[in-house]
Amino acid sequence: MQVIRLEALSDNYIFLLYDRIQNIAAVVDPAEAEPVLKQLVELKAELVAIFNTHHHHDHVGGNQQLMQHFPKVTVYGGAEDQGRIPGQQVFLQDGSRVQFAGRVAEVIFVPGHTRAHIAYYFPPEIAGEPGDLFCGDTLFAGGCGRLFEGTPTQMLNSLDKLRSLPDNTHVWCAHEYTLKNLQFALTVDRDNTELQQRLDEVKAYRSRGKATVPSLLGVEKRTNPFLRWEQPQLQLITKSNDPVQTFARIRGMKDKF
Repeated sequence: MQVIRLEALSDNYIFLLYDRIQNIAAVVDPAEAEPVLKQLVELKAELVAIFNTHHHHDHVGGNQQLMQHFPKVTVYGGAEDQGRIPGQQVFLQDGSRVQFAGRVAEVIFVPGHTRAHIAYYFPPEIAGEPGDLFCGDTLFAGGCGRLFEGTPTQMLNSLDKLRSLPDNTHVWCAHEYTLKNLQFALTVDRDNTELQQRLDEVKAYRSRGKATVPSLLGVEKRTNPFLRWEQPQLQLITKSNDPVQTFARIRGMKDKF
Protein backbone atom coordinates (compact mmCIF):
# COMPACT_ATOMS: atom_id res chain seq x y z
CA MET A 1 0.00 0.00 0.00
CA GLN A 2 1.51 3.28 -1.11
CA VAL A 3 0.40 6.48 0.64
CA ILE A 4 0.29 9.55 -1.62
CA ARG A 5 -0.06 12.89 0.15
CA LEU A 6 -2.17 15.46 -1.73
CA GLU A 7 -2.47 19.14 -0.84
CA ALA A 8 -5.92 20.73 -0.65
CA LEU A 9 -7.57 23.99 0.38
CA SER A 10 -5.16 26.23 2.32
CA ASP A 11 -3.44 23.73 4.60
CA ASN A 12 -5.23 20.37 4.31
CA TYR A 13 -3.71 17.06 3.38
CA ILE A 14 -5.66 14.30 1.64
CA PHE A 15 -4.16 10.81 1.67
CA LEU A 16 -4.59 8.55 -1.33
CA LEU A 17 -3.91 4.88 -0.59
CA TYR A 18 -2.81 3.07 -3.73
CA ASP A 19 -2.70 -0.64 -4.43
CA ARG A 20 -0.49 -0.92 -7.50
CA ILE A 21 -1.11 -4.66 -7.88
CA GLN A 22 -4.89 -4.32 -8.28
CA ASN A 23 -4.64 -0.72 -9.53
CA ILE A 24 -7.25 0.48 -7.06
CA ALA A 25 -7.21 3.33 -4.56
CA ALA A 26 -8.85 4.51 -1.37
CA VAL A 27 -8.83 8.05 -0.02
CA VAL A 28 -8.72 9.38 3.53
CA ASP A 29 -10.61 12.63 4.24
CA PRO A 30 -11.08 14.09 0.74
CA ALA A 31 -11.42 17.80 1.51
CA GLU A 32 -12.10 18.37 -2.17
CA ALA A 33 -12.37 16.09 -5.16
CA GLU A 34 -10.11 17.72 -7.75
CA PRO A 35 -6.68 16.71 -6.38
CA VAL A 36 -7.92 13.15 -5.91
CA LEU A 37 -9.39 12.91 -9.40
CA LYS A 38 -6.20 14.30 -10.94
CA GLN A 39 -4.06 11.73 -9.15
CA LEU A 40 -6.42 8.89 -10.07
CA VAL A 41 -6.22 9.87 -13.74
CA GLU A 42 -2.41 9.81 -13.56
CA LEU A 43 -2.50 6.37 -11.94
CA LYS A 44 -5.35 5.16 -14.14
CA ALA A 45 -6.77 3.71 -10.93
CA GLU A 46 -10.31 3.10 -9.69
CA LEU A 47 -11.43 4.58 -6.38
CA VAL A 48 -13.06 1.90 -4.24
CA ALA A 49 -13.24 3.44 -0.75
CA ILE A 50 -13.52 6.77 1.07
CA PHE A 51 -12.34 6.62 4.68
CA ASN A 52 -13.65 9.64 6.62
CA THR A 53 -12.41 10.43 10.15
CA HIS A 54 -15.13 12.97 10.97
CA HIS A 55 -17.85 15.10 9.46
CA HIS A 56 -16.20 18.52 9.08
CA HIS A 57 -16.50 19.91 5.57
CA ASP A 58 -12.74 20.17 5.07
CA HIS A 59 -12.63 16.38 5.44
CA VAL A 60 -15.73 15.30 3.52
CA GLY A 61 -16.14 18.12 0.99
CA GLY A 62 -15.11 15.94 -1.95
CA ASN A 63 -17.28 12.92 -1.11
CA GLN A 64 -20.23 13.62 -3.37
CA GLN A 65 -18.20 14.52 -6.44
CA LEU A 66 -16.04 11.44 -6.02
CA MET A 67 -19.16 9.31 -5.68
CA GLN A 68 -20.45 10.74 -8.97
CA HIS A 69 -17.25 9.69 -10.74
CA PHE A 70 -17.09 6.30 -9.00
CA PRO A 71 -20.65 5.10 -8.28
CA LYS A 72 -19.42 1.84 -6.72
CA VAL A 73 -17.20 3.53 -4.13
CA THR A 74 -17.90 2.66 -0.48
CA VAL A 75 -18.00 5.53 2.02
CA TYR A 76 -16.87 4.80 5.59
CA GLY A 77 -17.21 6.89 8.74
CA GLY A 78 -17.89 6.71 12.45
CA ALA A 79 -21.17 5.24 13.65
CA GLU A 80 -21.94 8.39 15.64
CA ASP A 81 -21.50 10.54 12.53
CA GLN A 82 -24.61 9.03 10.96
CA GLY A 83 -26.40 11.71 8.96
CA ARG A 84 -23.40 14.04 8.96
CA ILE A 85 -21.06 12.47 6.37
CA PRO A 86 -22.23 12.71 2.73
CA GLY A 87 -22.86 9.30 1.22
CA GLN A 88 -21.84 7.31 4.30
CA GLN A 89 -22.66 3.62 3.89
CA VAL A 90 -20.53 1.92 6.56
CA PHE A 91 -20.81 2.96 10.23
CA LEU A 92 -17.67 2.08 12.17
CA GLN A 93 -17.17 1.64 15.90
CA ASP A 94 -14.14 1.31 18.14
CA GLY A 95 -12.47 -1.96 17.24
CA SER A 96 -14.08 -2.27 13.81
CA ARG A 97 -11.85 -3.40 10.95
CA VAL A 98 -11.50 -2.15 7.38
CA GLN A 99 -9.43 -3.71 4.62
CA PHE A 100 -7.47 -2.28 1.73
CA ALA A 101 -4.58 -3.57 -0.38
CA GLY A 102 -4.32 -6.72 1.67
CA ARG A 103 -3.88 -4.76 4.90
CA VAL A 104 -6.39 -4.61 7.74
CA ALA A 105 -6.82 -1.38 9.66
CA GLU A 106 -8.15 -1.08 13.17
CA VAL A 107 -10.70 1.66 13.80
CA ILE A 108 -10.02 3.66 16.97
CA PHE A 109 -12.79 5.80 18.47
CA VAL A 110 -11.16 9.12 19.41
CA PRO A 111 -13.80 11.69 20.44
CA GLY A 112 -12.72 15.15 21.52
CA HIS A 113 -12.32 17.28 18.42
CA THR A 114 -15.79 16.06 17.52
CA ARG A 115 -18.06 13.63 19.38
CA ALA A 116 -17.83 11.02 16.62
CA HIS A 117 -14.18 11.21 15.48
CA ILE A 118 -12.41 7.98 14.51
CA ALA A 119 -8.88 7.12 13.41
CA TYR A 120 -7.60 4.32 11.17
CA TYR A 121 -4.47 2.40 12.18
CA PHE A 122 -2.82 0.05 9.68
CA PRO A 123 -0.31 -2.16 11.56
CA PRO A 124 2.92 -2.93 9.69
CA GLU A 125 2.91 -5.79 7.24
CA ILE A 126 6.29 -6.97 8.58
CA ALA A 127 7.21 -6.85 12.26
CA GLY A 128 9.43 -3.88 13.06
CA GLU A 129 8.39 -1.82 10.07
CA PRO A 130 6.31 1.37 10.51
CA GLY A 131 2.55 1.23 10.76
CA ASP A 132 0.31 4.00 9.44
CA LEU A 133 -2.07 6.09 11.54
CA PHE A 134 -4.64 8.31 9.84
CA CYS A 135 -5.85 10.45 12.71
CA GLY A 136 -7.69 13.36 11.08
CA ASP A 137 -7.78 16.31 13.47
CA THR A 138 -7.22 14.43 16.74
CA LEU A 139 -3.41 14.36 16.80
CA PHE A 140 -1.29 16.82 14.83
CA ALA A 141 2.46 17.02 14.36
CA GLY A 142 3.36 19.00 17.47
CA GLY A 143 -0.24 19.54 18.55
CA CYS A 144 -3.81 18.28 18.76
CA GLY A 145 -7.21 19.39 17.51
CA ARG A 146 -9.44 21.95 19.15
CA LEU A 147 -12.24 20.63 21.33
CA PHE A 148 -15.37 21.52 19.37
CA GLU A 149 -17.74 18.79 20.55
CA GLY A 150 -15.81 16.86 23.17
CA THR A 151 -14.40 17.33 26.65
CA PRO A 152 -10.79 17.48 27.85
CA THR A 153 -11.26 14.07 29.47
CA GLN A 154 -12.44 12.56 26.19
CA MET A 155 -9.59 14.11 24.23
CA LEU A 156 -6.95 13.01 26.73
CA ASN A 157 -8.30 9.45 26.65
CA SER A 158 -8.30 9.54 22.85
CA LEU A 159 -4.73 10.81 22.65
CA ASP A 160 -3.71 8.22 25.24
CA LYS A 161 -5.03 5.49 22.92
CA LEU A 162 -2.98 6.86 20.03
CA ARG A 163 0.23 7.28 22.00
CA SER A 164 0.04 3.60 22.99
CA LEU A 165 0.83 2.66 19.39
CA PRO A 166 4.44 1.81 18.41
CA ASP A 167 6.94 4.66 18.31
CA ASN A 168 7.75 4.09 14.63
CA THR A 169 4.13 4.62 13.55
CA HIS A 170 3.72 7.14 10.74
CA VAL A 171 1.33 9.89 11.87
CA TRP A 172 -0.63 11.07 8.83
CA CYS A 173 -2.48 14.09 10.23
CA ALA A 174 -4.73 16.21 8.08
CA HIS A 175 -3.24 19.71 8.34
CA GLU A 176 0.10 21.47 7.94
CA TYR A 177 0.05 23.12 11.36
CA THR A 178 3.44 21.89 12.56
CA LEU A 179 5.42 25.12 12.64
CA LYS A 180 2.92 27.07 14.72
CA ASN A 181 2.29 24.05 16.93
CA LEU A 182 5.99 23.74 17.78
CA GLN A 183 6.37 27.47 18.33
CA PHE A 184 3.66 27.17 20.95
CA ALA A 185 5.08 23.94 22.38
CA LEU A 186 8.35 25.66 23.15
CA THR A 187 6.54 28.23 25.31
CA VAL A 188 5.39 25.49 27.70
CA ASP A 189 8.31 23.04 27.39
CA ARG A 190 11.31 25.37 27.12
CA ASP A 191 13.95 22.96 28.42
CA ASN A 192 13.13 20.23 25.89
CA THR A 193 16.26 20.18 23.70
CA GLU A 194 14.76 17.72 21.20
CA LEU A 195 11.79 20.06 20.80
CA GLN A 196 14.14 22.99 20.14
CA GLN A 197 15.98 20.98 17.51
CA ARG A 198 12.73 19.84 15.93
CA LEU A 199 11.48 23.42 15.65
CA ASP A 200 14.69 24.43 13.85
CA GLU A 201 14.30 21.52 11.44
CA VAL A 202 10.65 22.35 10.74
CA LYS A 203 11.49 26.01 10.10
CA ALA A 204 14.02 24.86 7.50
CA TYR A 205 11.52 22.46 5.94
CA ARG A 206 8.78 25.05 5.66
CA SER A 207 11.15 27.70 4.28
CA ARG A 208 11.71 25.33 1.36
CA GLY A 209 8.00 24.55 1.01
CA LYS A 210 8.42 20.98 2.24
CA ALA A 211 5.67 19.10 4.09
CA THR A 212 6.19 18.02 7.70
CA VAL A 213 3.66 15.18 7.50
CA PRO A 214 3.96 12.32 8.21
CA SER A 215 5.52 12.58 11.61
CA LEU A 216 6.67 9.66 13.75
CA LEU A 217 4.75 8.85 16.89
CA GLY A 218 7.92 8.46 18.94
CA VAL A 219 8.91 12.03 18.06
CA GLU A 220 5.44 13.20 19.10
CA LYS A 221 5.73 11.44 22.45
CA ARG A 222 8.98 13.29 23.15
CA THR A 223 8.12 16.75 21.79
CA ASN A 224 4.35 17.22 21.57
CA PRO A 225 3.00 18.78 24.80
CA PHE A 226 -0.44 17.28 24.21
CA LEU A 227 1.04 13.79 24.72
CA ARG A 228 3.16 14.81 27.71
CA TRP A 229 0.69 15.73 30.46
CA GLU A 230 2.68 13.76 33.08
CA GLN A 231 5.86 15.77 32.53
CA PRO A 232 6.91 17.92 35.54
CA GLN A 233 7.68 20.96 33.35
CA LEU A 234 4.13 20.97 31.97
CA GLN A 235 2.57 20.33 35.35
CA LEU A 236 4.60 23.21 36.75
CA ILE A 237 3.51 25.68 34.10
CA THR A 238 -0.15 24.64 34.46
CA LYS A 239 0.06 24.52 38.26
CA SER A 240 -1.56 21.11 38.36
CA ASN A 241 -0.49 17.48 38.63
CA ASP A 242 -3.92 16.26 37.55
CA PRO A 243 -3.55 14.88 34.00
CA VAL A 244 -6.88 16.16 32.67
CA GLN A 245 -6.41 19.60 34.22
CA THR A 246 -2.85 19.84 32.91
CA PHE A 247 -4.01 18.88 29.43
CA ALA A 248 -7.02 21.23 29.51
CA ARG A 249 -4.92 24.19 30.60
CA ILE A 250 -2.34 23.60 27.88
CA ARG A 251 -5.16 23.33 25.33
CA GLY A 252 -6.62 26.60 26.62
CA MET A 253 -3.24 28.29 26.30
CA LYS A 254 -2.87 27.05 22.74
CA ASP A 255 -6.34 28.34 21.85
CA LYS A 256 -5.12 31.84 22.72
CA PHE A 257 -1.68 31.53 21.12
